[in-house]
Order: sequence, then structure tokens, then C-alpha cells
Amino acid sequence: MKDSQGRPLTGRISWRRFAVLAVPALAGTAALGIALANGALAASFAVSGQQFKVSADSLKGDGFAQYGSIDRNARGELLPVAVTAIKTARMDHLCQSVVTHLPVIGDISLNLSAGTGGTPVEASNLFVDATQLAGNASFHNIEIGRDASTLNKGPSNAQGLQDLFAQQADDVSISKLRQTAWATNAGTFKLSGLSMKVSKGSKECF
Repeated sequence: MKDSQGRPLTGRISWRRFAVLAVPALAGTAALGIALANGALAASFAVSGQQFKVSADSLKGDGFAQYGSIDRNARGELLPVAVTAIKTARMDHLCQSVVTHLPVIGDISLNLSAGTGGTPVEASNLFVDATQLAGNASFHNIEIGRDASTLNKGPSNAQGLQDLFAQQADDVSISKLRQTAWATNAGTFKLSGLSMKVSKGSKECF
């Protein structure tokens, strides 16, 4: 291809078009970086490539908050999650399971149980980065649709990004809890009657 003077054209960049495309991407990356730096995203550690399941006959918690966030894995991929944050929580008949598929051997299951002997599992400043949650729930003084950056009923650092949807309540009670998650963080986690088993095959909590 030649120009009007008959000279050959080399590759050219339309800087105006480049700017239109690049600015939103750079702005989004910058916003994400700022959010991570401020701790607004659930990125305290790189999560594994496996989700795990948690069930409990009942969960009772004081100081409840829930908001959307993002986890990161070791490859830097971003994983959307719903963070459930509770100041103090008690769980009866807790079960946690994760299934790993290994070459030749096949599925290997890791199962953990606690709180089955009459003494509940206790946790403080509990954060669960979940992708699925089910059960029968009740709340007191719940606020639905509150700005995630203004949450104040959960743990002190349980806040999301400004303008994002969130909810909070004085307390929460969930029976027949079923949850799938990428990560759990807690200030303290007391597992009464802890039992852990590794076995062949797929054996999940639900």
C-alpha cells in the first residue's frame, strides 16, 4: 500500500483509537490495584484451584455482614465470591470436605468433622469466601442494599467497595447450612471433637 505521494506505507497506530480502548482497561486495572492495596478485596492469600464444601446442622452468629468481592489464585486469576463475615459464630455438627483427583489413584477425599459431641465449633472474626450458600436463615435488624463500604455490624474490616451491594444484620441463624467456598479466614477457630480422615473415592459433606 502506498500514500498519495507513491511512498510505501508502514504499520501505523491510531493513537486516538488506542486511547479509547486502553483508558477504560487501565482505569479498571488501577481501581483493582487500589482495592487490593486497601484490603477491599478478599485477597489475603492465593486460593487453591479447588473449592471445598461445608455443612452444619446449625450456625448462630452475632454481627453479620455480606458483600461481593474477589479472590485470586496462584496464577493471578480473579474469582468472584460472596463474602460472609461474622464477628462470633457457633456451629453444631460441622463437616468440611474436599475431593482431589490424582492420576492413576483417582479421587481422594479429605473429610473433617467437629462440634458433634454437644460442644459447638466456635469462631471469631470469621470470613467465608463462598460461591454457593443454602439453608434456612433468620436475621434480626437486617439492612439489605446497604453500600458495601459503609458496613459496620460485622468484623471491623468487613467492608467491600464503594457503591457495591451489601447487607448486614445484628445476628444470623441458619439451620441445615450447605456452603461451597474458595477460602475461610478466622481470628480464632475452636474445633471441639476434631476428626480428620483421608480416603479413596468421592465422599463429600453434601
